[in-house]
Amino acid sequence: MKKILVVNGANLNMLGIREPELYGRGDYASLVRLINESAEKMGLDVSVVQSNSEGEIVGYIQKAYGIFDGIVINAGGYTHTSVVILDALKAVGIPAVEVHITDIYSREEFRRFSYISLYAEKTIAGKGFDGYVEALKYLKDRT
Repeated sequence: MKKILVVNGANLNMLGIREPELYGRGDYASLVRLINESAEKMGLDVSVVQSNSEGEIVGYIQKAYGIFDGIVINAGGYTHTSVVILDALKAVGIPAVEVHITDIYSREEFRRFSYISLYAEKTIAGKGFDGYVEALKYLKDRT
C-alpha cells in the first residue's frame, strides 16, 4: 500500500471563511474528509497535515523521507516565495504533485510563479478540492 503525505500550507485552515468566492464554501474539515475517503477508495495510506509555519512545513517534508512514497503539496502563499520548501522537496527526493484550489495562472501576477513547480512532477490548479483527488490518483498510478 502506497503511503502519501498531503501537506497543506498557510491559510488553508481558513477554507470556507477566506474569500469563498475564490476558494468555495467547503471548510478545511471537508477537504480532509474528501482526501481521506478518496485515499481509502484508492487503497492508499494517507496522512494529512497543515501548518501556517514555513519551518513546520519543511519539517513535515523532511520527516517524510524513507516513510512516504509520494507527497501532495499545496503550500498556499509559500508556493510563490519559499525556496526552503523547494529545497526540502529536492532533499528528500519523494515524487510530489503540487495542488492549488484556484487557478494561480489566471490570478495576480505574483501568484503565477511557483517555486514548488520547479520540483513537482505535476501541477494541478483551478480544480477546487477535486485537484487533491486527481493528485492522489496520479501518485497511485505512478510506477
